Amino acid sequence: MNASADRSETTLSMRTMEIVVAGLLSALALLVMYENWRIGAGWGEDGPGAGYFPFYIGTILLIASLGTIVRTLLSREPDRSTFVDRSQLKLVLQVFIPTIIYCICIYFTGIYVASALFITFFMSRLGKYPIAKVVPVAVLVPIAMFFMFEVWFKVPLPKGPLEAALGY
Repeated sequence: MNASADRSETTLSMRTMEIVVAGLLSALALLVMYENWRIGAGWGEDGPGAGYFPFYIGTILLIASLGTIVRTLLSREPDRSTFVDRSQLKLVLQVFIPTIIYCICIYFTGIYVASALFITFFMSRLGKYPIAKVVPVAVLVPIAMFFMFEVWFKVPLPKGPLEAALGY
C-alpha cells in the first residue's frame, strides 16, 4: 500500500484524539467541581459536605487531564499514528448513529416501540437475518421487557402513545 492511499484512509491521529478527550474530560471535571462546590464541598461540623468527595475527584480528574494535554503538546515525538481509519469509523458509525436515533425515538414512541424498531433494524440490516427470525425477536423482547419492568419490578419506563392507548 502506498503512502497516499494510506493517508486517504486516515481520519484522526492519536495525538489529536488525546488532546480532544483530555479537553472534554477537563470540561467535565470543571463542571463537577463547580456543581459540588455550589452544593457544599467544604467540611462542616458534622463532617464532609455533600460535594466534598466528588469535588476532589473532579480536581484529580482535572489535574490528570491537563497533564495529558501538556504532555501531548510538549512531546518531542508526537504520536501521529492513526487513531481510526475510515473503514473502522464507518463500522462504529453504523452502530452509533442508529443508537442516537433510538434514544430520540424513545422520547416520541416510548421505550418498547423504539426497542422493537431498533432490534428490527439491527437484525435485518446489520445481522442480515431473514424477516421470519427478526419479527418474533423484535416483538417478544419488548414484551418481555414490559412484563419484567412494568409488571414484576414495578419500574416505570418511558411510554409512548401505544402504551397510553393500552391504559399504561
